[in-house]
Amino acid sequence: MPTQLTLTHGRTSAGGSLLTVAGEIDMSNSTTLADAIDDVRGPLVVDLTGVEYLDSAGLNVLFAHAERLEIVATPLLQPVLAVSGLARLVEVRLRPDDDTGTPPR
Repeated sequence: MPTQLTLTHGRTSAGGSLLTVAGEIDMSNSTTLADAIDDVRGPLVVDLTGVEYLDSAGLNVLFAHAERLEIVATPLLQPVLAVSGLARLVEVRLRPDDDTGTPPR
C-alpha cells in the first residue's frame, strides 16, 4: 500500500512558488513528488515541515532539482539533509516543530 503523501501548491508571502509537503516520502510515492516539482517552473520553496519520514528516493528527487529549490524543514529533518549533502546545495531554513510563525518567504 502506498504511503500517504499530501502535496499542496501555493504562493509564498513574497509571491514565489511554494510546494507544501506532508506525510511520508519514500520509494512508493517519490515520483508523485517529482511530478509536483516538475509542474512548477523557476525557483521553488519546498516546505517539508509536515514531513514525518524522508528516505533516499525522496532525497534523490530533491537532489535532481537542487539548483532551483529552497527547503523549509524542521530540526528533525535537518540531520538527514546535512548528512546527505543536500544542505550544501540548497538553502535550508529550519522551522522548529512547534513553530506557528510566519510562512516561508
